Amino acid sequence: MEFLEENNRFYQLDDDQKLIAEIRFDTIKDNQVLVIEHTFTRPDFRGQGIAAELVKKVVDFAIENHQQVQPLCSYAKKEFIKNKDYQKVWYNH
Repeated sequence: MEFLEENNRFYQLDDDQKLIAEIRFDTIKDNQVLVIEHTFTRPDFRGQGIAAELVKKVVDFAIENHQQVQPLCSYAKKEFIKNKDYQKVWYNH
């Protein structure tokens, strides 16, 4: 799955350039922590694992940049609880 990136967000568009899904995050602690604030998937694309892939994209981005992630969004938090690999970057202070 390929995602676009801009201004603290990863997202996917359909062929008509309409939003399919996105994840938004902010940075805190001198850019050391990514705070996932919002995850969205358009209703007609739900159930395909796109939101989970977006969370993974943020986790991978954080690992590459030596950052941690604080999942404030309820969906992202569930993914962090479910996926033991995410625990290594989970900032929960």
